Amino acid sequence: MTQDFRRFLPPEAVARVSRLEILARNVVEGFLNGMHRSPYFGQSVEFAQHREYVSGDDLRRIDWKAWSKTDKYYVKQYEEETNLRTTLVVDLSESMQFGSKGKTKHEFAVQIAAVLSLLLLKQHDAVSLVTFDDSIRTQIPMSSKKTQLHDILMGLSNEQPAKKTNLSDILAQVADQESRKGLIILVSDLLADREGLKKGLRLLRFRGHDVMLFHVLDDAELDFEFSGPTKFEGLEDSGELVCDPRSLREGYLAAMKTYLDDIRKHCAKFVIDYQIVRPSENLDAVLLHYMNHRMGMHQSQRK
Repeated sequence: MTQDFRRFLPPEAVARVSRLEILARNVVEGFLNGMHRSPYFGQSVEFAQHREYVSGDDLRRIDWKAWSKTDKYYVKQYEEETNLRTTLVVDLSESMQFGSKGKTKHEFAVQIAAVLSLLLLKQHDAVSLVTFDDSIRTQIPMSSKKTQLHDILMGLSNEQPAKKTNLSDILAQVADQESRKGLIILVSDLLADREGLKKGLRLLRFRGHDVMLFHVLDDAELDFEFSGPTKFEGLEDSGELVCDPRSLREGYLAAMKTYLDDIRKHCAKFVIDYQIVRPSENLDAVLLHYMNHRMGMHQSQRK
C-alpha cells in the first residue's frame, strides 16, 4: 500500500523553513564549514553520496570520474562525515492521542519530526528515529542516505499511540545507544514521572549531547477553558472524573504553571533548548521561531 506522506510534510510549511539549518548550540564533533567538511577523513568506511565541491575541500577527495561526465567538481561523502548526528525521539504514548481542535498531539509531533528530518537530510546530516511509549517501539538507524527520509516517514506512519510513558528508561537507552555526541530532539507531551524525566535529560547532557525539547500540549490542557458538567477520561489508565471544571480551573492552572516552571528551570540549568508547542499553531511558524532562536544563539557564541 502506498503511504500518503503529505500529511506529515505540509508543502506550505516545508517551503518556508527549508532555507534554514538546524544549528546545534554546542558544535558537535567538528566545525561547520561549507557543506559540512569532514573531520573524519581517512576513517570513513561506507560511501553515502556526492556533494558539490566548495572552496577549502581536500582536492584529493574530488571524484574525477564524476567530473569527466558532468564537467563539475564533486567530492565523495561518507556515512561518518556529517558534523551533526541527530536522533529524533518521538512520544507515542496513549496521552498523545488527545486533541481538542482537530489535530492531535500525536499528529503534530509526527509532523515536527518529519519536517526536521527533511531539513537535516537536505543539509547532508545524519538522522535516526526512535518512537516510544513505555518501551522503544520503532528504531531507524542513523544514516544520511537519500532513502533515509522514506524510512523515517515509514517508521512514523506505522505506529499509533498506546500504553503509558516511561521517559527515564527511554532516555537512558538513547544515551547508551548514542556513543558519539550528537543532537537529541525529544518531541513529547512529557506526561510522565517528572523526576524520571529530569534524570533522563541530565543523563543526555552529561553524555555530551545537545538537547532540544518540543513540549507538545493541547490548548485545552494549557488553558482549561471547559464549562458545564464534564466527564474527564484518563488516556493512560488514570480513571475518569465527572465535575464542574469551573470550580477546578484556578487550581488546575496554578498546578500547570508550577509544573511548567519546574521543567523550564531544569532545562535552563542544564542548557537544554525548551519550547512549548500547541497543535493549534502553524507548524512552519513554530519551526521558524525555534530555528531562528537557535541560529541567533549560535551567532552570538561566534562573536
